[in-house]
Amino acid sequence: MNDSKYIGDELSLFKDAGNWKQYWYNSVQQFVKGDLLEVGAGIGINTNLILQNCKTITSLIAIEPDALLSCQIKGNINANKSNADVKIHTGYLSDLDVSQKFDTIIYIDVIEHIENDKEEMLKAKDHLKDGGHLIILVPAYNFLFSPFDKAIGHFRRYNKRMLLHSVPNDLKNLELFYLDSLGACASLVNKLFLKQSYPTKVQIQKWDNLIVPSSKVVDKILFNSIGKSLIGVWRK
Repeated sequence: MNDSKYIGDELSLFKDAGNWKQYWYNSVQQFVKGDLLEVGAGIGINTNLILQNCKTITSLIAIEPDALLSCQIKGNINANKSNADVKIHTGYLSDLDVSQKFDTIIYIDVIEHIENDKEEMLKAKDHLKDGGHLIILVPAYNFLFSPFDKAIGHFRRYNKRMLLHSVPNDLKNLELFYLDSLGACASLVNKLFLKQSYPTKVQIQKWDNLIVPSSKVVDKILFNSIGKSLIGVWRK
């Protein structure tokens, strides 16, 4: 299996965005359990988040196609409160034997990097146990597609219709909602005025420390009807 080189360099910028990561995780944690597969694990920051917070998983396989990224995963796991058996695989979902089944499969900011996302989702379905959950987080709204999206290899951003179309319709959709309403406004400002290919570390800190906590309040008021990110949960 030949590893793939990831063109983005944003993972190190966002790794300390703890408020945001805890926010999206809390919104789906009830579905995270059993044998878990994380596809596109990057440098393992979300892997670590799951292992720190979830005591209901028994095993975790983290898949990352870029060898330079996957070799960092183990070093970024600083707690395993679940005591889950953790394995790291440099490669793709297609490397796994179809007999390997999981209770939870999770894609966090991943399928927007995959040109044929529908094909990927069909593969994911084949690896789900009956009753298992597929969890997907993606950037929202194509009108927010910016130089930053292009710089890190995004093929698209998503609305609800697009994400539903990407996932096999024989999986039952349980949740579909937006997060970070104020972050969507900040992204629009960047697209129209700043036009940055990459945010600065200071900007990420301000977003995580100021905008995300405020969005948590506004998102509730707006019933999660708009946001910078879109989350979906399906059951097989």
